[in-house]
Amino acid sequence: MPTDTIPVLTIDGPSGSGKGTISRLVAERLGWHLLDSGALYRAVGYAAGEAGLDLSDADAMTRCAETTKIRFRDPKDGGETRVIVNSHDATDELRTETAGAAASAIAVFPGVRTALFDKQRGFRRAPGLVADGRDMGTVIFPDARFKVFLTASAEERAKRRYKQLKDKGLNVTLAALLREIQARDERDAARTVAPLRPAEDALTIDTTGIAVAGVVDAVLLVVRPS
Repeated sequence: MPTDTIPVLTIDGPSGSGKGTISRLVAERLGWHLLDSGALYRAVGYAAGEAGLDLSDADAMTRCAETTKIRFRDPKDGGETRVIVNSHDATDELRTETAGAAASAIAVFPGVRTALFDKQRGFRRAPGLVADGRDMGTVIFPDARFKVFLTASAEERAKRRYKQLKDKGLNVTLAALLREIQARDERDAARTVAPLRPAEDALTIDTTGIAVAGVVDAVLLVVRPS
C-alpha cells in the first residue's frame, strides 16, 4: 500500500489536554499504530541533559536530535510502551515535568524539528496511524484525512496533571503546575516554527469537564461517522 494512502488521524493540543490518553485509547479501538511525538522531543531533551549540553544552544540541540537513538519497545502483558533512548529505558524519566520543559525548550529550534521530521513520518504504516502531538495536523501530516485539536482550560489541565503526579507519589503543588502549563502554552504558541494551533480543517474539542470515554467517542466519530 502506498504510504500516502494510509489513513492518519492527528490529535494535537496543549499539555494536559488529554491527547496522550485519548490517542492511545482511540488507536486501540481502531487497531491502528500510535505515534507519541512528544516522547521524541522529550527523549532528545533527556539525552541532552544526560550529556550535560546547554538546552539553549541551537547547534548542540540539533546535533543531539540527529544523533540520539530512539526506539519504542512494544508493551508486554498489557503494559505500556517503553521508550529506549541510546540503549537506556528512559520511560519513567520522560514523564517528569523536567523532561516536558526540556522538550518545549528545544522544540523552538528549526534544526531539531527537521531532524525529527522523517522519524515521525516513518510511523505511517498500515492499517493506519493515530499521531499525537502539537503540530501533527499542521506540519508533519498536513495531508491527514482526519484531524482533531483537543483543548481544555489551563486550570483543568493543571488539576489533571496534579492528580497524575500525586498518584505517582511525587511532591508537587497545583499552583506551580499551573504556572508551568501557562508558561509552556505561551512558548508553544509564540514560537516561529510550527506554533501550537489547530489545523484549519481540524475539529476542535474542548475536553474541560468531559469524561475520557466521551472524548474518545467524539474523536472516533471523526473517523467513523455514525
